[in-house]
Amino acid sequence: MKTLLLFTCWCILFVLAWPLALLVLVLAPIVWLISIPFRIVGVVFEGMIALVRSLFMLPARILS
Repeated sequence: MKTLLLFTCWCILFVLAWPLALLVLVLAPIVWLISIPFRIVGVVFEGMIALVRSLFMLPARILS
């Protein structure tokens, strides 16, 4: 569903401003490649937060 919405928005942009739509088509993979390290860092921080939260909740789990 997200892909269909994205494609529909791109088609509307292509009708209204085709040079901008072609620029988006060319730059989208480059932006995706640049964002990969940030997503990896986000996954690592999410894991660290889950670890710290589980360490703080460990005494409560042991007592209950």
